[in-house]
Amino acid sequence: MVSFLKVALQTLKVFIIFTGCTILFYYGMIWVSEEYQNYHRYDEPEGSALKVSNAVKEDSSSVLDRLMLFYLNGE
Repeated sequence: MVSFLKVALQTLKVFIIFTGCTILFYYGMIWVSEEYQNYHRYDEPEGSALKVSNAVKEDSSSVLDRLMLFYLNGE
């Protein structure tokens, strides 16, 4: 009987710790989600930002030229 009571208490401890960690993880995920929900990744850069690439606008580009550009840039 005493052995059964010890096992039941140990099981209850594990259940309480597991439930507490699960709730902590859940609210942590909600906090991270709310933190980055209003983060504007595509805003105009501020300061001394430079434009990195320039779109090539050639009307007479052939398929081979476009294919070589694809292989060179990996885009």
